[in-house]
Amino acid sequence: MEVHSIMDLPDDCLIFIFQALDCGPDRESFGLTCHRWLRIQNITRRSLQFHCSLSLFNRSPSQSNIDISSYRLSRLLTRFTYLRSLSLSGCTKLPDSGLAQLQFSGHDLRALHMDCCFGITDNGISLISTSCPNLAVISLYRCNVTDAGLEALACSCLGLRDVNLAYCSLITDRGVSALSQRCRELQAVKVSSCRRISGTGFRGCSQTLAHIDAESCKLEPEGIMDIVSGKGLEYLNLSGLSWQFQADALGPIGGGVCERLKILNLRMCRTIGNESIYSIAKGCPLLEEWNLALCHEVKLQGWESIGRFCNNLERLHVNRCRNLCDRGFQALREGCRRLSALYISGSYRISGHTIELFKLHRGHVEIMEKEVMCIGPHWTSQ
Repeated sequence: MEVHSIMDLPDDCLIFIFQALDCGPDRESFGLTCHRWLRIQNITRRSLQFHCSLSLFNRSPSQSNIDISSYRLSRLLTRFTYLRSLSLSGCTKLPDSGLAQLQFSGHDLRALHMDCCFGITDNGISLISTSCPNLAVISLYRCNVTDAGLEALACSCLGLRDVNLAYCSLITDRGVSALSQRCRELQAVKVSSCRRISGTGFRGCSQTLAHIDAESCKLEPEGIMDIVSGKGLEYLNLSGLSWQFQADALGPIGGGVCERLKILNLRMCRTIGNESIYSIAKGCPLLEEWNLALCHEVKLQGWESIGRFCNNLERLHVNRCRNLCDRGFQALREGCRRLSALYISGSYRISGHTIELFKLHRGHVEIMEKEVMCIGPHWTSQ
């Protein structure tokens, strides 16, 4: 009688068995059985993240983490050759040479996170661009990349969809333009605190670009028009605009090019006036969340236009708005029929009586006393 064992199964069956394991220790122990099972374990691994990597909400590398060496990274990339996601975030001392192995194992990579990789320069970015042509997501938060590195990415990684360049202080509109012109599948770009960005790099961007985070950039009125030029925006963060902006400078957002816009963050845009508020309220009918905290120049006419036109608005932030008074608050109470949350901390010109009337007539609306610093899909309150 012929005896069969599990070792007689073909590789595809062993791969199916490994993928069916739902217990972490079992999956980790699978490769300890023999060399063949170790190979099965290696080729089925799709993601790799090091202990020094940054968490989603903690962008500072832990002091207790041991920085990965180029040799160790090379060994791991040699072992796991079919990775689709790799996070090196927090590897602050990793040099460009540490990425050399990607030219042999980077073809399948779809997501690469390199937040705070301070040792990576344009040479490393160029190596990534040629080694990982199928990248869809790349995060270079606080990296020393310049326009030359972005141009290299734009030339080779045409399928990029999500690019995080926040706090990349060396990039300018030239690099952003290379991405927006060549990567026509772009969906999200973050350039927060990039002080050399005026916004003109987004001119002629694809309609697929739905998410732009440009907080604390030195945007110009012309740049605002270029940012909305793709007509596909659903999320826009322009918080912290310069004091030099005129009251009507944000009017183009409501000029018929942002009809899909759902989330708009204008926190600390202190000079935005009633003209821009009216234009946005009327021209963005799908707006669901709007942050106007510290927008001191919005006065009664602005609040009335929000109440009148923002029929889909669900969350409104009016924290510390100096010119939000009882009449303006009444306009919000009588309009905004879908409102479910109102953030009003520090709004000292609104009387307690007016707030109680709001609660009486709009009891389903939650009055929030805490300010939300970041709005949208990943907002956190403080």
